[in-house]
Amino acid sequence: MATTGLGGPVALIGVGLIGGSLGLALRDRAGVADVRGFDPAPGALDQALERGAITTACADLVAAVDGAQVVVVCAPVGDIPAMAREVLAAAGDDAVVTDVGSAKSAVLEELTPAERERFCGGHPVAGGERSGVANARGDLFEGATWFITPTGETRPHLLERVHGLVASVDAVPVAVDAAVHDHLMALVSHLPHVMASALMRQAASTAPQGREALGSAGPSFRDLTRVAGANPRLWADILLSNRHAVLAETRRHQAELADVEAAVERGDRAWLEDFFQVAADGRERLLREEEAVSGDVVRITVEVPNRPGVLSEIATALGHAHINIEDLHLSPARADEPSGTLSLDIAGDAAVARAIDLIRDRGYRVT
Repeated sequence: MATTGLGGPVALIGVGLIGGSLGLALRDRAGVADVRGFDPAPGALDQALERGAITTACADLVAAVDGAQVVVVCAPVGDIPAMAREVLAAAGDDAVVTDVGSAKSAVLEELTPAERERFCGGHPVAGGERSGVANARGDLFEGATWFITPTGETRPHLLERVHGLVASVDAVPVAVDAAVHDHLMALVSHLPHVMASALMRQAASTAPQGREALGSAGPSFRDLTRVAGANPRLWADILLSNRHAVLAETRRHQAELADVEAAVERGDRAWLEDFFQVAADGRERLLREEEAVSGDVVRITVEVPNRPGVLSEIATALGHAHINIEDLHLSPARADEPSGTLSLDIAGDAAVARAIDLIRDRGYRVT
């Protein structure tokens, strides 16, 4: 297991399903002794204490973040930009602030360059059908991808701290650019929710000659529309927070449907067969990529100059290439040295070789 790099408190701003599950995981899996919580929802803190998700219930945000090494904003996605700024203003200079929202660019747009030094966005790809701390689980993040979106301004040791925290709850930290994250989520998460809801709305209002479409639905329709019952307020916030990427992907999907419509209209069997074959090939790739990575964990050491953005650059380059960093440790250069060292633990022989090539291509020396 990766080390957390934490020697002090963690503050959770919001103790619902995600915040509560994170608190349980930090206490049970990472050994964090001081997990503070703040949540304005009536009864939420009492429930979090009862579940053991937090050790201290704080009456206000300032008390929660006082002395904390990491502050995790677990608020609704639409509230995160303003909340992140409020937390950054209240937290100490060496505290790192992260979040769990599924839209990242909107938060960064609200922060100043100085604020971005202490902010490193995050997004665990995990959740459940039921919300609230009563449904929190300490194993919620086990094996789940947890995106981290550092910027060029993010202080390296604070990025290292967030990476360690994520790994310590048995999630898989993956560093990506914020804009890349938002476009990925628009395609593989946000658009599917829109499609499922659109299909359900269409079927619910269709009854040819009195025969309701919903009464004729089979397993394929049920599987495809499983997420149509998601929280309306939450998903309205998500789409609006990620509006640029969502608009781009919905327009691409409309163009795809228009191509299908045109092929059906002209009776183009060859085009339609190719359409389904490309989709089948993509499905096979998805299943193959879900297989476990083979090979031992190997540590590689990178000589890095003492300048901002190096760790973010390397971590996001590997993340974009689907190379997961199991653990990392940065030893900054001393005042009399031109460079420091970055140690990266990477699993899988092929992944290690690709990582070395990618890092060397960027001009860094690898041993």
